[in-house]
Amino acid sequence: MMAIVAAVLFGFALIFQLADFSLDIITASVLTTAGLLFVALHLAGVPKAGWRGRGSWRRRR
Repeated sequence: MMAIVAAVLFGFALIFQLADFSLDIITASVLTTAGLLFVALHLAGVPKAGWRGRGSWRRRR
């Protein structure tokens, strides 16, 4: 999920840079930095932290 968010942010950054468009705070460099943050979180395994899978609460016999 984090990788998809990063890809969308990189896409918006590319469009902003190609169109030479920027808002007051949101620029292509800000979107690129946010995309790199989400890639780093994805590679670190943040969405998977605490997720043990289906049925892990049951005891194995």
